[in-house]
Amino acid sequence: MSKPLKQIHLAAHFPGVNNTTVWSDPAAGSHIEFSSFAHFAKTAERARFDFLFLAEGLRLREQGGKIYDLDVVGRPDTFTVLAALAAVTEHLGLTGTINSTFNEPYEVARQFASLDHLSGGRAAWNVVTSWDAFTGENFRRGGFLPQDERYSRAKEFLATANELFDSWHGDEILADQATGAFLSDARAGSFVHKGAQFDIHGQFNVPRSPQGRPVIFQAGESDEGREFAASGADAIFSRYATLDAGQAFYTDVKSRLAKYGRRPDELLILPAASFVLGDTDAEAQEIAHQVRRQQVSGATALKHLEFVWNRDLSSYDPEGPLPDVDPLVGEEHISRGRAQVRMYRDPIAIAREWRELAEANKWSIRDLVINTGNRQTFVGSPATVARTINDFVQADVSDGFILVPHITPGGLDAFADTVVPLLQEQGVFRTEYEGTTLRDHLGLAHPDEKRSERVAS
Repeated sequence: MSKPLKQIHLAAHFPGVNNTTVWSDPAAGSHIEFSSFAHFAKTAERARFDFLFLAEGLRLREQGGKIYDLDVVGRPDTFTVLAALAAVTEHLGLTGTINSTFNEPYEVARQFASLDHLSGGRAAWNVVTSWDAFTGENFRRGGFLPQDERYSRAKEFLATANELFDSWHGDEILADQATGAFLSDARAGSFVHKGAQFDIHGQFNVPRSPQGRPVIFQAGESDEGREFAASGADAIFSRYATLDAGQAFYTDVKSRLAKYGRRPDELLILPAASFVLGDTDAEAQEIAHQVRRQQVSGATALKHLEFVWNRDLSSYDPEGPLPDVDPLVGEEHISRGRAQVRMYRDPIAIAREWRELAEANKWSIRDLVINTGNRQTFVGSPATVARTINDFVQADVSDGFILVPHITPGGLDAFADTVVPLLQEQGVFRTEYEGTTLRDHLGLAHPDEKRSERVAS
């Protein structure tokens, strides 16, 4: 008996706070004006996507003490944007990254419960930890927590927020105009939490929201991050969108669920994926090549090389050979607040590997950065891209993809118009929304249903 076809989950990541976007392209628009967010969200909803995702940038990144201005360096407040988008969409989930290192559970729970009410049950929270002291300088507490303490705080932060969400059961509001009774229980919202990270008590002032709790996303790929996701998240972002690496990540994370009494379908795995479309596969490959060169100018190539070399390389020709000097190794780094710093744990070994690649392929600095950096996940005609996405999901590389276009805000339009109809024809993607909440879109049970199942068992 053949395995039934999995339904594909698709989401849209509003690009920015990264160097994926080609902001210099004539087709690109603003990354701060609301019209850009609205266009992007309406396109995603027109295509029947599950949700829109906003990343978070808590500090402008620097290179050599100066703002790194070769990519998009900032974004308005996440909650403000998502609340505004709730007013111009009806079905699309609204997912935002909010840091657990620099916030407090009561404040964040209140904001997400409010967003869930305002949107009619479409809120989701991507729970992240801070990784660098540089960002922490903006905050009283600082960013100096070791990794194990950051995850300890994040786990208790999420558990505490859930206690706040669950402090209302959903049946307390009577609003009986005849008797004047508003609440059935004057203790509604009462909570007490005493733990290593938080010691709080009081009454939570936002009644139970449509989803009970927001959908919880997690983005860590470390062992601690995978375990954190398996223990309590509804979905995990993944950087592994290729066949072999994706299947390995998928199998590993899903295998961790049983110890927490969870089924494989209770945690979705959703890698980020970029794409380039063309009328033919050959045309798409040519466009993809042009896009990569737009994303990596000569100046950008030098800045990226500095992530590894930890030196000022502005005197080098980006169209010339790699530096002969070795990277500087130490705690102080020229590229502060850049995620790439974490990726290159052994810069001497990376430099050796890159020199060998450049020599073997006759690559310049710019060529090397283009060919070793981010490449588009899906490139081809709409038919090719639709087939590849479906093949990957059916092969358990993922449960779907979070699409990251390189043009804002119109970069999603062609995918919505050409690829989505093909997936719908294959019967692997919805033609209409079948529910009203984000949990409905993702096939996730309401927390109250899960609680009933546990009591019954």
